[in-house]
Amino acid sequence: MSNIYFSFSCLQFHCEIDSGAMYIDTDILIVGGGAAGCFAAVEIYKKSPNCRVVIMEKAHIERSGCLAMGLNAINAYLHSGQTPESYVSYVEREFEGVIRKDLVYTIAQGLNEAVKDVEKMGLPIEKNEDGSYKKRGKRSIRIFGERLKPILAEAVTKTCTQVLNRVVATNFIYQGERICGAFGYGIKDSKFYVVRAKAVIVATGGASGLYRPNNPGESRHLMWYCPWNVGTGYAMGIRAGAEMTGFENRFIALRVKDVHAPTGTIAVGVHSKQINARGEDYLERYYKHLGGNKCLTQHRLLATVEETKAGRGPCYLDTTTLNDADERRLKEDFLNMNPQIILLWASEGMDPRKKPVEIQGTEPFIVGGHCQSGYWIDKERRTTLKGLYAAGEVAGGAPKKYVSGSWVEARIAATTALEDIKGVSLEEVDSELIHTEKSRVLTPLTKKSGISPSEVRERLQKIMDEYAGGISMNYALHEERLLEARRLLKCLKGRLKDITVINNYNLVEALECIDRVDVARVVAEHLIYRKETRWACYQTRLDYPTKDDSRWLAFVNSIYNSKTDEIKMVERPLC
Repeated sequence: MSNIYFSFSCLQFHCEIDSGAMYIDTDILIVGGGAAGCFAAVEIYKKSPNCRVVIMEKAHIERSGCLAMGLNAINAYLHSGQTPESYVSYVEREFEGVIRKDLVYTIAQGLNEAVKDVEKMGLPIEKNEDGSYKKRGKRSIRIFGERLKPILAEAVTKTCTQVLNRVVATNFIYQGERICGAFGYGIKDSKFYVVRAKAVIVATGGASGLYRPNNPGESRHLMWYCPWNVGTGYAMGIRAGAEMTGFENRFIALRVKDVHAPTGTIAVGVHSKQINARGEDYLERYYKHLGGNKCLTQHRLLATVEETKAGRGPCYLDTTTLNDADERRLKEDFLNMNPQIILLWASEGMDPRKKPVEIQGTEPFIVGGHCQSGYWIDKERRTTLKGLYAAGEVAGGAPKKYVSGSWVEARIAATTALEDIKGVSLEEVDSELIHTEKSRVLTPLTKKSGISPSEVRERLQKIMDEYAGGISMNYALHEERLLEARRLLKCLKGRLKDITVINNYNLVEALECIDRVDVARVVAEHLIYRKETRWACYQTRLDYPTKDDSRWLAFVNSIYNSKTDEIKMVERPLC
């Protein structure tokens, strides 16, 4: 065994290399180098420059996570006259009364400060003549965010943080008392990583690829959410026995057909209306009967699904009324976030002012930023496992946080972790635990025959699509199909031991499949348990078609027992 010390300006990281394994000691480990992970590292350095921090990132922090392509707006910002209390009321209304008010309130308190901090890092924000931020909507501002992720990555490089790019997190190091690090596998160097830490912040993003996507085959990566965010952070916590919440509150985005460009850029940015194939503005008939001007995000999706089922589709955003300035602004906004739509218009000779833009719903995703699936946490972002903290998409109970809310949570988690590690020492890791995890991770490379990761992925997506409310079922759910999903997913998990791979990239796919299956099983259990329809399309139960506040104004949570392979469901009151 050889010893190596990584020096980063003021700090040294102890590292040992032994027979293909890399051992690293640090104070705080951040799993996931996306928007929340990078912000957390910068925040820790600002508060405690001598704290050793390691980021473990599957890709490369410069272009990783769901913001890799960029962003054209900050969707959570408090303009003049708005308050944290009004923001909480807005989120509570959007999510039919079931949110963690305490979490949403702490996010709202820090939104504007977090945005200003990232602006200081170099993020260009569009401004009015008086220097104020330019509005895009009631609670959003316009930015030039194509380079948002490189800007955050550059801020990390100015700290003492050690970044492990292209190292896939496989499991937390957990010996029954506290989370004391994580295991990982190096895609490039083929090394097994053992990173010991006094605290771990999980910031890995949500889960895509559980359901069959809109675009099949070679185009399957063209989806709304980052295709490499597969729920690993969720899965690691599930396997360790963390309490999870809100997995039945799936998110289904309404997006531009084929390229999945954001419809909000058109609907909010240039005020285009939703119309059906007959040119009718159809939204009002789906929410006006609820009383007042209450068009929730989910109603836009519901209305589009119902119009298509009724034979009045396809549905569109009417861009034919745009003027020259609106068209130019629209294209500039898309270039900052989703250039595929510009390429599509150019390749097909399409003019958005002559033909409206077709829209459709995506497959369901499991995310804690738009919706609220994730770890059950306290106000300081501690999970139910000691030593583990959650920020961003993996933190449950606080929807509509978007990127700025993820930064706020990263700040809170970093502050809490720094306080909690005082007096904490690094734990010795049982050699048998290391051997078991290393064997689990590398076994697919040694198998001569078996099933491929692509076969597992396609089987999983078929099960979830047909039995757990995917696109082919118009997102609808009912008990009999959900129970069949439960049975089939358990059978599929039993087949995971037969996965075989041919190289490291194939191994990453296999590990992603394992994580997705573990997350999908939890999703199915949550969908079975909540016997009402609270969020249209996101969670429509055909056998329980109405909202039942007398029974279900509560959180549905779960805890996985790895010894029995059972998922225990628990309810938590609103807080």
